[in-house]
Amino acid sequence: MAAIHHLVRAHGRLDARLMVEADRAPIVDVAARILEEESQGIGITYSGFCLTALPHRRLPDEQHWSRSSVNGRVSLLVEPGRVRRRHVAAGEDEYELVGVPYGPKARLILLYLQTRAIAENSPEVELGRSMNAWLERMGISAGGRTYTEVRSQAERISRCRLTFFWEGTDGSDGFENTTIVASGIRFRDDDRQGTLWRETVRLSEPFFRALREHPVPVWEPAVRELAGRSMAFDLYVWMAYRLHVLMQPVRISWPALFAQFGGGYKALRQFKPEFRRALDFALAVYPEADVTLTEDGVTLHPSRPPIPEREAARLGCR
Repeated sequence: MAAIHHLVRAHGRLDARLMVEADRAPIVDVAARILEEESQGIGITYSGFCLTALPHRRLPDEQHWSRSSVNGRVSLLVEPGRVRRRHVAAGEDEYELVGVPYGPKARLILLYLQTRAIAENSPEVELGRSMNAWLERMGISAGGRTYTEVRSQAERISRCRLTFFWEGTDGSDGFENTTIVASGIRFRDDDRQGTLWRETVRLSEPFFRALREHPVPVWEPAVRELAGRSMAFDLYVWMAYRLHVLMQPVRISWPALFAQFGGGYKALRQFKPEFRRALDFALAVYPEADVTLTEDGVTLHPSRPPIPEREAARLGCR
């Protein structure tokens, strides 16, 4: 992928587009925008989500979700939560499964929650105007059908239950049950624009503690470019977490990549072309990344982090 950035630097975006195959022209566009970007905006995610990820597509509402890291030592189980539906006339309530969060918007909302919690050093985060403004910066309009999708994913994130499993190098294993959100409440605001709902959620103490202890910084412009590509987003945060701590090249096999990133794909042969495409976009937004695609999988090489180390240190990120 370094060749794409070199082409853009040496020849400019328009000429670089003519020098690659037609289906790679959008990747040139992304790389060019990233090279021109001057924003210093930073997002924060929990390291556990760099090793495991949410589903790419919607699952049946009653179905749980599980994935493992490429080394098999960390696994994530996500179970759907329930929401109360009031039925005053019937005299009883229903508790309806809302399904696990999925897709690009869920990842963006989750990143917003984590970023604001770290920035404010508080587990309490507002979901109203602040989140909508941030999503718009990421290229996601908060109106119409998109608003309904965002509300649905926020509800799923607020209700789901997480279990992280891990294996120690000494042969031990453990787990931790938690939720992302511990509680939520809706207030009504009256202003010149009319009556609005403002929802505030409080991250669970175990999740907020883990986030403060293991934050991973990512670059907002990179996130914006990947806002509609959930696998590319997962690859970017994975590389942001792994590459800068490597001391030597590490080979990752196709079966291991499939185990972590291949959720929703029935076979490895279906997964490979989608992974290659997603990797191209992830590398386009991370010019410092040194990753080689091979017949056997990928090789990760020691690389500079996507966020300058001094900025990461200022935020308390290692």
